[in-house]
Amino acid sequence: MNNLRRKQIKEALSLIEEAYDLLTMAKDEEEMAFDNLPESLQYSERGDIMQDNITNLDNAITGLDDAKSALENIE
Repeated sequence: MNNLRRKQIKEALSLIEEAYDLLTMAKDEEEMAFDNLPESLQYSERGDIMQDNITNLDNAITGLDDAKSALENIE
């Protein structure tokens, strides 16, 4: 692998880490908002949507973590 491609991968890793941090923050805030809902709203359609959002954010975070690991293994 030449230096240009290594630099591109390093830049991609930096962007992935930034996205990871932003999505983790969004997920944490959504979890906190859900936890602060009255119990009656947690079991409503709104609560279901929030839980789906949390799951989707978690899946996205996992995907970014997998991408980061794959890129870090490139020599």
